[in-house]
Amino acid sequence: MQLGEEIKGRWWTLLQSPEIDALLDRAIAGSRTLASARATLAQSRDAVAAARGELLPQVTGSASAERQRFAQVRSVPLTSKGPISNLYSIGADVSYALDVFGGVRRAVEESEAQSDAARYELAAAYLTLTGSTVTQAIAVASLRAQIDASERILADDADNLALVERRFAAGKAARSEVLTAQTQLAADQAPLPPLRQQLAAARHALSVLAGELPSDWTPPDFELSALALPSELPISLPSELVRQRPDIRAAEALLHAASAAIGVATAQLFPSITLSGSIGSQALTTGALFTGPGAVWTLAAAAAQPIFRGGTLWAQRRAAIDAYDASLATYQQTVLQGFQQVADLLRALGHDHELVDAQQALYETASESLHVERVGYEAGKIDALHLVDAQRSFQQASLGLARARAQRLGDSALLLVAVGGGWSDADTKL
Repeated sequence: MQLGEEIKGRWWTLLQSPEIDALLDRAIAGSRTLASARATLAQSRDAVAAARGELLPQVTGSASAERQRFAQVRSVPLTSKGPISNLYSIGADVSYALDVFGGVRRAVEESEAQSDAARYELAAAYLTLTGSTVTQAIAVASLRAQIDASERILADDADNLALVERRFAAGKAARSEVLTAQTQLAADQAPLPPLRQQLAAARHALSVLAGELPSDWTPPDFELSALALPSELPISLPSELVRQRPDIRAAEALLHAASAAIGVATAQLFPSITLSGSIGSQALTTGALFTGPGAVWTLAAAAAQPIFRGGTLWAQRRAAIDAYDASLATYQQTVLQGFQQVADLLRALGHDHELVDAQQALYETASESLHVERVGYEAGKIDALHLVDAQRSFQQASLGLARARAQRLGDSALLLVAVGGGWSDADTKL
């Protein structure tokens, strides 16, 4: 294992399987989860742009037209006919809120941090998708290997039964030996249906991960022997792990957003100052709007200071501080869980190597023992019970070796995901 080695975005290529490479390309392109995360990220970036707009002056254009009748003299009733006049106006209003106490800037900062969190959540979804897809592909390969081993065992059981029946027909074996061989054959057939059901479920899961209906697309049949174990797994330094895992980065971004929210709530306790102005033209006819002497303008400044709000503003600030404390605890817990996951997988990989070596030795011994027992039975030196025991040991060793190899591959893939999986180098349109 290499300490501090950088992992590329397409980390699954370390397994050296073109079929898995093609499957991951299909899954990334068709994932609805990634599509949703990308849309959420785009929404957050638009929210940042909207928040930044509050830092600039606000300009509003306006236009109006009025038509009214006036009474000629005060003593004349309003129902009397008077002159009718028209009034047209056009202009623009400008307002600018002076961000003296930084409330708007902190609001922009909060939106930017939330957008960062959405980006890291997209990266986490990318890692989850790729990790789940590779894990399911390894599960398919493992189940196929177990089914192949079980079918080979059934073939051996059938050969053993035929051997026992020949000896029974020749009067060299008891009826009980035939029943023992038949029982072993039936017992070895029992695990096959559950294994085939698990294989079907794993294939269906891969179809969904690839964004397809199980009835419309079937993933390829992966071979456990064709999946290469990475010769060296890149292991990050602790400080780099904190920067690489997107779940930790997302928690950090949400902590930043909570900090900015405190600034927003604090700024609301202080005065707000707004500068405003307007310019326009008024005339009795539309033609005179731009030629007549009807230009009007105003300039104004306004300040507002909260005096009594029933404790609302102070309560909002305390709530923002409480939210920050909660985000800090969540961030710290996320970091701890990240280190725990990596430590667990490192230890698991060490045990996986020991398990594969032990299962390989057991498989070789059980295979040789079965061969010796079969030869001895054919020579009439042992009874069928010894042969069945040897067959059962070989069965367990075969299945155990397939499971151990698959577990080592799966834990290797999970470790690559746990240390960050190179998401920053991934083509996920982050």
